[in-house]
Amino acid sequence: MTSDRDESTDSRLPLVGRVLGVLLFGLIWSLPAETWELSRPAQNLAAVSVLMAVYWLTQAMPMSATALIPLAMFPLMGIQSATVVSKSYIDRNIFLYFGGFIVAMGIERWGLHRRMALHIVKRIGTSSARIVLGFMLATAFLSMWISNTASTLLMLPIALALVNSLSDLPTANEQAATTRDRAINRLVVVLLLGVAYAASIGGFTSLVGTPTNLTFTQIFERHFPDAPPIAAGQWMIAVVPVGVVMLAICWVLLTFRLPSIEMPDTGEANFFEDRLRKLGSPTRAEKLMFGIFLATALLWLFRTDLSFAGTTLVPGWGNWVETNFQTAEIHDSTVALAMACLMFLIPARRNEHGRTEYLMDWETVEKMPWGILILIGGGYALAGAFQSTGLSEDIGRIFASQLAGQPTWLIVGGTCLLLTFLTELTSNTATVATLMPVLAATAVAIQIDPLLIMIPATISASCAFMLPIATPPNAIVFSSGRIDVRQMARYGILLNLIGVVIITASMFWLIGPQFSVEQESLPEWATPSESDVTTTKP
Repeated sequence: MTSDRDESTDSRLPLVGRVLGVLLFGLIWSLPAETWELSRPAQNLAAVSVLMAVYWLTQAMPMSATALIPLAMFPLMGIQSATVVSKSYIDRNIFLYFGGFIVAMGIERWGLHRRMALHIVKRIGTSSARIVLGFMLATAFLSMWISNTASTLLMLPIALALVNSLSDLPTANEQAATTRDRAINRLVVVLLLGVAYAASIGGFTSLVGTPTNLTFTQIFERHFPDAPPIAAGQWMIAVVPVGVVMLAICWVLLTFRLPSIEMPDTGEANFFEDRLRKLGSPTRAEKLMFGIFLATALLWLFRTDLSFAGTTLVPGWGNWVETNFQTAEIHDSTVALAMACLMFLIPARRNEHGRTEYLMDWETVEKMPWGILILIGGGYALAGAFQSTGLSEDIGRIFASQLAGQPTWLIVGGTCLLLTFLTELTSNTATVATLMPVLAATAVAIQIDPLLIMIPATISASCAFMLPIATPPNAIVFSSGRIDVRQMARYGILLNLIGVVIITASMFWLIGPQFSVEQESLPEWATPSESDVTTTKP
């Protein structure tokens, strides 16, 4: 039970956040330019970013309302024009979430999520820790091959249905019901965070799991054409163990002292079998919706070439369509919206009035959490401004200047720390694209193997767990309304710091030996080129 003192503290926090955010904004904005060595737009952006971060963490304003700040302040402060900043809110990834949410809402509308959840819990049991582990493993595996956004969208409705099924468990008395409800309330937070974090962790374990990894390999090959190529199999051998360790620690942290859920005397297997019998045979609508679900997952999975160790195992259908029909680029959002539109055309059943009902109608779509799309758009607006104003590069330059002459382990750890917390407010792909050339040039300048800081920086860019805008999975589970931003931040900051330690240690003991990284000298293939030298500002 929450005490009066806790409630008073919670009510004061937004007020403190409003005042603190404005004070920090004014301080950063008013400092002389020489203090930061930043351009005026970059300094203005730093001030706005701190204001928004404080408001998000303290919930001084509704989170989606805070996400609208760039639309007003960026043009007024000379950061970006209204035309440019508004495009961040209509990004193709926004439509990926939109289409994915429609598919997820269709699964929920026809009760398919309930049937899938009952089958899952029947097999893995009702132990809270086992449920969380099962969902984390499934999500992480999916995220190795499809985008972490897609894997989270697929798992979220099933996770929520599972929790709702547990809520239906019979109890002996009112006290037992209260105890069970408390356990379920704790479980839902842990389960949804586990899905989000597992999606991010699974994504960095394969080259195709996240665009961040592919961006790194492209930049590395462009800057160091004589270096041995980075193969997908080599990456997985080196990085999958890191992901397994991160996943295990994340699971232990989330499930620490997680209360168990008491089963009725009939036993869990009999209870859930009985629930499935009461559902009856799958309806036509459920079968059709399962077909949409399965088709969406497969189209996402096989859109690009499925490769391993440099060998294409299954050619991507998207590449084939683009080549043979000379179409424009196909994206995951193309699949999501195509399947969403298809749902409006497929008849599901006839209602009691004899009218045809389709798999999806607009009345259902109107219940979508529209605020989360604005929240994600605000995150993209910040990320785009960090790149266009050069603030990401400026932060990297200032940071790199402080690394010269430091021990190698400190350089690697500091790089991981910078990327982890920088991507709490910026797109990880945009951050990697901006900072990788800076890190490449920095490594050459201080005479260390570029891979020694570029690989851990790439992995760390996927390990931002604190804020809803940090990663798409965080934003998606936050949209459920079952997680408070402070709960996410409380677990997230611990995982951020743990990730820095694990990735740093892994770079020296596991990843480095796999990639033959030189820890104390510059390899022959890293001969400075003119482009490398001019990348880093004096």
